[in-house]
Amino acid sequence: MGTLLEDLDLSGKTAVFKDRREAGQRLAARLSDRVDGSAIVLAIPAGGVPVALPIAQSLRLPLDVLVVRKIQIPGNTEAGFGAIGPDGTVLLNDRIVEDLRLSAKEIEVQVSHAREVLERREALFRRGRPFPSLENRQVILVDDGLASGYTMLASAALVKARGASQVIVAVPTASRRTANFLLPEVDMLVCPNIRTGPIFAVADAYRHWYDLDDREVLDLLREADAAEIAKS
Repeated sequence: MGTLLEDLDLSGKTAVFKDRREAGQRLAARLSDRVDGSAIVLAIPAGGVPVALPIAQSLRLPLDVLVVRKIQIPGNTEAGFGAIGPDGTVLLNDRIVEDLRLSAKEIEVQVSHAREVLERREALFRRGRPFPSLENRQVILVDDGLASGYTMLASAALVKARGASQVIVAVPTASRRTANFLLPEVDMLVCPNIRTGPIFAVADAYRHWYDLDDREVLDLLREADAAEIAKS
């Protein structure tokens, strides 16, 4: 079972972060005495990139992306019933599949769509660069929040399979159910804003929220590249 670091003053509250960048700055402060010299920050695009950038900049760590795609519920782009990783691994939330009575055909269509989006984003955001070696490294996985948690679960499984020595998940917000679901699979979960209740939306943790487009993500990655060059 992993260690949970939450902020009890923020428990159950909404609109606690100005935006993703401010949320990343707060996470950086919580992580500052918990990283070692091997650490690397892996952002899950798109929303995880503006959260991860201030973490990498503040802690002077390398930043890269881990492209994992949520498998969307038909007709609902915000919710998912699983995730697919860049190595093709598919994880399904059997409870949601059963509750929604999704047919094998519906699942196949949504998985195929997720795979197409993932392959396009992998080519766009990796820009021809090989995936970094994670062997014996502390890996900090960053997203803008956890809803079902299956995207992050797939991410954690991938980095562990690639030899990470420690897996830290850093997210500004999550549901209590998802935090408890994910904790056994990671070494540490840093999540200031944990909420309970029947309805949870990542966006509710932010006062300023919008969906990032690919251009903005690429601009942030170029900013990270420039910082790496200046450091070297």
